[in-house]
Amino acid sequence: MTNPTPNAQASGTFTIGGDLTVHRLGFGAMRVTGPGIWGDPQDPQEARRTLARLPELGVNFIDTADSYGPAVSEELLRDTLHPYTDTVIATKGGLTRTGPDVWIPVGRPEYLRQAVHLSLRRLGVDRLDLWQLHRIDPTVPRDEQFSVIADMQREGLIRHVGLSEVTVEEIQAAQQHFTVATVQNLYNLVNRKSEDVLDHCEREGIGFIPWFPLAAGNLARPGSVLDTVAHQLGATPSQVALAWVLRRSAVMLPIPGTGKVKHLEENVAAADLQLSDEDFNALNAAGQDEWTSQQKQTPQD
Repeated sequence: MTNPTPNAQASGTFTIGGDLTVHRLGFGAMRVTGPGIWGDPQDPQEARRTLARLPELGVNFIDTADSYGPAVSEELLRDTLHPYTDTVIATKGGLTRTGPDVWIPVGRPEYLRQAVHLSLRRLGVDRLDLWQLHRIDPTVPRDEQFSVIADMQREGLIRHVGLSEVTVEEIQAAQQHFTVATVQNLYNLVNRKSEDVLDHCEREGIGFIPWFPLAAGNLARPGSVLDTVAHQLGATPSQVALAWVLRRSAVMLPIPGTGKVKHLEENVAAADLQLSDEDFNALNAAGQDEWTSQQKQTPQD
C-alpha cells in the first residue's frame, strides 16, 4: 500500500553537479500551462495549488523551461514559490514557440544568451541553479552553442549545465566546453532508446532526468505484469511504472508533471513503493519486450 501522507524524501537523494542535493523524485512544470503547452492553464487556481503543494510533499527539484507557455510556467513558479527555500529550480532554453504543440530549435548564441537573461528575470534569481539546452540546434554549429553556454557559466549566470535529447557522443563533445551535470532524455518502462545514455550517465555520475516517465504503453492493459504488480501493491499502473524508473538507476531524477493536486499526490506516493527483485526484473523484461515490439513495427529508413 502507498503511504497516506506521501513524501518525495522516500525516493532518496542525488547531488547535482557535486553540490546541489535534491530528492530524486522531482516535478515537471510543463503541465501548469494551457492545452498544447500554450498560454495560461485552464484552471489557474488549481495549477497554483499544485505548485504550492510541492514543498509540503518534499519535492525540492522542479524542472521547467522558458518555452512552457511560453514563459507561463516560469512566471507561475515565481508567483507561487519564490523565494525558493531549499528548492532547486531547473529551467531550459533553446526552443521557440509559434503556437500550440509547435517547438522550433534556435541555438544562435545571442538567442541562448537572451533566453538565460529572461529566465533569470522571470524566476527572480541572480543565477540559475541548473540551465539545460533544450535541444541542440542542427542549423548552428554545436560548438558555438556550447561555447556561449560555457561563457555564461563563467560569468556566474548559470551554476550547472544540462543537456536534453542528446547522444553519448554529444555529451562528450559538450564536456570539452563545460561539465555536463544532467541529461534529460525520453525514457520510461517501455521506451529504452536512451539506455546507452543512461548507462553513460551512471558511469560518469551525471544526473539522468527521464521525461515522460509514467508511460507504460500496452503494459497498462488488464492482466499484464504491470497490472498484476499494481494490484498486489495496492497502487496504480502509473505509480508502479514510476517506481520502476526510480529503482532502475541511482542517478535517475524523474519529473512527472501535472496541474492537479490529486495527481501530484498520487505521483509522489510512488516513492514509497517497494518493488521486489522478482517484480522489478519481470517489469524490466516486459518493458524491454514491449520496446522491441515497437521497434519491429516502426518502418525503418
